[in-house]
Amino acid sequence: MGLLGLTSTGIASMVGAGINVVPFMIQRHVPGIGPHVLPAFAVAAVPAALAGMAYAILASAMPRAGGSYVYASRALHPYLGFVASFSQWFSLCGAIGVVGYLLVPFVRDVALALGATGLADRLETGAPRWVIPLAVLWAFTLVNLRGVRLYQRVLVPLVGLTLVLGGVVIVTGFWFQPEDAARVAGFSAPAPGPEPVDSLRTFLTGAALLFSSFIGFDSIAQAGGEARDAWRTLPLAIGLAIGLSTVFYMLFAAAVYHAVPWTLVRQEALRHDVSAPGLLGPLLPVPLRVAMVAGAALALVKDLPAMLLGVSRLMFAWAEDGIFPRAVARVHPRFRTPSVAILASAATATAAVLGCHLAGDFFLGVDVLVTSMLVTFILMCGSVLGLPVRNPGLAREVRVVRGRAAQRALSLAGIALLGGLLAVHTWKDLTAPVSAWYFRSTPVWCLVLGLGSLVYLREVRALRRRGVDVDAIFAALPPG
Repeated sequence: MGLLGLTSTGIASMVGAGINVVPFMIQRHVPGIGPHVLPAFAVAAVPAALAGMAYAILASAMPRAGGSYVYASRALHPYLGFVASFSQWFSLCGAIGVVGYLLVPFVRDVALALGATGLADRLETGAPRWVIPLAVLWAFTLVNLRGVRLYQRVLVPLVGLTLVLGGVVIVTGFWFQPEDAARVAGFSAPAPGPEPVDSLRTFLTGAALLFSSFIGFDSIAQAGGEARDAWRTLPLAIGLAIGLSTVFYMLFAAAVYHAVPWTLVRQEALRHDVSAPGLLGPLLPVPLRVAMVAGAALALVKDLPAMLLGVSRLMFAWAEDGIFPRAVARVHPRFRTPSVAILASAATATAAVLGCHLAGDFFLGVDVLVTSMLVTFILMCGSVLGLPVRNPGLAREVRVVRGRAAQRALSLAGIALLGGLLAVHTWKDLTAPVSAWYFRSTPVWCLVLGLGSLVYLREVRALRRRGVDVDAIFAALPPG
């Protein structure tokens, strides 16, 4: 893949449900965030940028499939690399399920915009609620199986259309005034309610949740084994994906909150699930409303191939190192893709789609994803610090931010800010009222971490019994 394909992979993984749903449903999930969504977005972008710099530094020296797993296993310890990337893989497969689960409501909104209320009602219940997501998921699984050439031909146009149709939301939001939304049928005057909680804790809780919107650029690093001029294109693609997505996020969210006051957004979020097209759609004529909702559906759909690419390369890298069953590293003889890893990841995502359907909610999946990615990003910053100590030969290959003092400053700042977000996110999770422990993301994440530890110990023990020099495996990069 070249720079365009890699950058599109990062943008595709970032610009989706995170922008169309989370900045508005946050009014229900983080009571008291009120008018502070945009500042919280800006705060969340800072640790994301620092994590992106850590990825760029490591990718320039270790451009291999498996990205974060390879970086931590060579710079810190193979156990840390595996268990962190295992929880990352699990939560990203869950995120694919969340994306699939959210697709049908957007298709329903397209039907409503076209006046097909009967079709919209049928999409809300029964088999279509899970059959459509699974059909789309497996269609993109086939795209991934056919190789990166077809993958790029499908993904790049989807990303371009997403940004263009997202521009409809931005123009619409800044065109209309708040009083226009208050007059539209279906939007009653905002009900009286408590003012936002003036609390740093509430603000940081919102920032931690919005941080999930910046998760995805790491999929660029996972594709390191298939990148052209990887030492140069991987860091550049990471920077472009984070920068372009951040600008798009801020304009998009600012436009919606400009046209629809946060009091109305909160009122709608408390009544039902809301999205950007659902909030702005009533202000538009039917053709533009259809275009807006179709753009949101497209933003979700194009997440799937990029996320599948990332999670499958993690599994491939584990198996290639021998700490996961070797069969998972099997490469298709014709298409040269890790076919077993792709199919296994798609099967796990299928279970996540069905789980979301049975649970009737998706924020648990988002919370688990935020926990696992915050931990992974902290380890990436730690890997920048640890690489010269554990693997000085690889450290000499770094071509981005080569000064050691600058590396230390970026890494320590990233660890501090990401650790702060993780602490706030975990506190919010452990103190939230829930009906059962398994509705908390932290215990679920810990269970996944325990499962990953068992897998790692079993496979490493098997390697040692066969006389394999495990230390030698992790002292060098996997084959290119």
